[in-house]
Amino acid sequence: MQEGTFSSPGFPAVTGPSDDGRGDVYAADCPTRLLLDRIADKWTVLLLTTLDDGPMRFNALKRRIEGVSQKMLSQTLRQIERDGLVTRTVEASVPVSVTYAITPLGRELVKSLRPMIDWAETRMDQVATARSAYDKGRGEAGSDI
Repeated sequence: MQEGTFSSPGFPAVTGPSDDGRGDVYAADCPTRLLLDRIADKWTVLLLTTLDDGPMRFNALKRRIEGVSQKMLSQTLRQIERDGLVTRTVEASVPVSVTYAITPLGRELVKSLRPMIDWAETRMDQVATARSAYDKGRGEAGSDI
C-alpha cells in the first residue's frame, strides 16, 4: 500500500482484479465496466426514465427526448433491448407499429438512478455557481499545464 494511504474495512488494500469473480473494473474488457459505460450514457438514462412513465413508440420517444438523432435513438434502444432493459413489440399493421417498454430489470435500474437524478436537480444552482467561479479564475479559455 502506498505511504499515506489508509485501508477501509471491507475494501481491498490494492486496486486490481477482485477475488469475487467480477474482474478488474479498470480493464477495458471488464463486463462490469462495459455495463457501467452503457448505464452511464445520457441517452440510456433519458430513455429509461422516459419509458418508466409507460410504453412509447419510436417517434414519440424521438419527440420527447430533444436532441437525440434517429440513428442514436435506434442504436441506444437496440443496445438496451439487448441488455434486457427494454422490450420491443412489433404490431403487424400498415405501417408497422413498434412500441418500446421498460422491463422489470430496467425499472430496477431507474429506481437506482433516481437518487442521482434528484441530486442533479437539487444541486444545479451550486454547480452553475462553481462553474462560473472556475471560469472567472481561469479566464474562460484557461490553459492546461
